[in-house]
Amino acid sequence: MSSARDVVIVDGMRTPFAKSGSKLAGIHPSELGRHALRELIAKTNLDVNLVDEVILGNTGNPVDAVNISRVVALGAGIPQKTSAYTVHRNCASALESLSHGFEKIRSGTMDVIVAGGTESMSQMPVMIPKKIQDIFWKLFAAKGPGQALPLAWKLIKADLKQIKALLTANQKDDYFPIIAVEKGLTDPFVGINMGMTAEILAKEFGLTREMQDQFALRSHQLAVKATKEGRLREEIAAYPMPPNYTEVISEDVGPRDGQTIEALAKLKPFFDKKTGSITVGNACPITDGAAMILLMSREKAQALGYKPIAKIRSYGFAGLEPERMGLGPVFATPVALKRAGLTMKDIGLVELNEAFAAQVLACQKAMDSDEFAKQRGFASKVGEVRSEIINVNGGAIALGHPVGATGTRLVLTLAKEMKRRNVQFGLATLCIGGGQGGAMVIELEA
Repeated sequence: MSSARDVVIVDGMRTPFAKSGSKLAGIHPSELGRHALRELIAKTNLDVNLVDEVILGNTGNPVDAVNISRVVALGAGIPQKTSAYTVHRNCASALESLSHGFEKIRSGTMDVIVAGGTESMSQMPVMIPKKIQDIFWKLFAAKGPGQALPLAWKLIKADLKQIKALLTANQKDDYFPIIAVEKGLTDPFVGINMGMTAEILAKEFGLTREMQDQFALRSHQLAVKATKEGRLREEIAAYPMPPNYTEVISEDVGPRDGQTIEALAKLKPFFDKKTGSITVGNACPITDGAAMILLMSREKAQALGYKPIAKIRSYGFAGLEPERMGLGPVFATPVALKRAGLTMKDIGLVELNEAFAAQVLACQKAMDSDEFAKQRGFASKVGEVRSEIINVNGGAIALGHPVGATGTRLVLTLAKEMKRRNVQFGLATLCIGGGQGGAMVIELEA
């Protein structure tokens, strides 16, 4: 049954996603967001004066655009009178932005919201270690050459120590630079990085290296197929590359045509080098990109003559132990399904973010396990997530995972595919660093 306060997805756009250090490495995250939003405005012929708010997810928090949502909004032509703010829930930041928009529209507070996310993982900083920082601060406060010159010499010696630390790859050295993205992907509570959390799941759920590599191969094959057949292009705003704008990036930089299981098998474990099975081939790459969705109340969309793709039925977030954060979808999905009044059997398509092949496979096993449900105190198992309905256009292993934007990409890709296949209900879900999960249920508009 429809309601005037239903929250509908009018449309969405995203930039191509590109591996960190590749095509989009030099593009500021605010520019990535601006481009996606500007193209969405053009595609929907939206009167920007009608936008009540812009809400974006971002985790890198660039120092020259701290509230990046406001910077993106103004850059895209949203009026100065329109408020904008940025949200951060690690990997689910862009899903968080959608949930904020959902609540504000459903409550009647607002009618038109842009929700999305943007991230340049290429531009996350390499920070100076504290020992060198201390010298810099003293140098800035120095009074005259007498104080400054000894500090400058001390700084030169510190630089030499830093070079030595880098050459020997001694990360425990006090002079080794602090890599922000590496720190950000390390859980502060249990002290292990996200890759090691996937190793835990691989071992506990009996997921072999071959199983993971086969799943990774599937992701690339499906993403390549979806790209060639133009399905992903429907959601991508081609990006003309500065400074000459002669090169245009119109596809994701990640899916590998011709990827083979033999090539994946040659890769060495990256996190647990002795007994591990997680490699750079069966994990998602560090990625740059932005994604935007235009949300409206049903009554506003109808008044403006829009035909929405889908409506947001519900969402849910849940927590679990940080060292098993990859199981987040298992905990968040039943929350979203209960709020939607549905079960897993009602779901016709699923987008489950591929942080790691092991993590997705573990979620599938846990969701369909009575034993797991009993151990965790669930009333019943979540239900089977059939392989033929999950990530049918490939996932983050091939497409990439720009952490501040992925939640929106999942919902956008899901809504578009539901429309193509005439699927009534879809689920977008993902794990969240720190031990959480997020999920959103959407329903196809007639």
